[in-house]
Amino acid sequence: MSIYNIFDVAASGMSAQSLRLNVTASNIANANSVSSSREETYRGRHPVFAAHMQKAADKDQMSVPVQVLGIVEDQDPLRQEYNPNHPLADKDGFIYKPNVNVMEEMANMMSASRSYQTNVQVADAAKQMLMHTLRLGK
Repeated sequence: MSIYNIFDVAASGMSAQSLRLNVTASNIANANSVSSSREETYRGRHPVFAAHMQKAADKDQMSVPVQVLGIVEDQDPLRQEYNPNHPLADKDGFIYKPNVNVMEEMANMMSASRSYQTNVQVADAAKQMLMHTLRLGK
């Protein structure tokens, strides 16, 4: 296993966690939005990660980077609220709010941030090891 593989794995992890942070920020930004119909209401989104199986199948490859398979919508029910005086209320007086739990999203944001920082530390440690190895030749 080459030390350069560490940079590939750490970079894929940073990229994945950056996407996770962006999706979480989008969820939090839309948490209090209101709509007049279920179809128009924002639904929480979550990224789906997996090991990069093509690289995992290589027998010489000990490190496996992460890949983003996609972003899926949360299937939890939307919040429906009776508020006939709201300008966006439907004919029955209901407004619809996203299925985003801000507390869960904040925990998700903290987890993604820590994972990103950890990948940065791994890349930095690999860089330091590489630099020490190069200094041995002097």
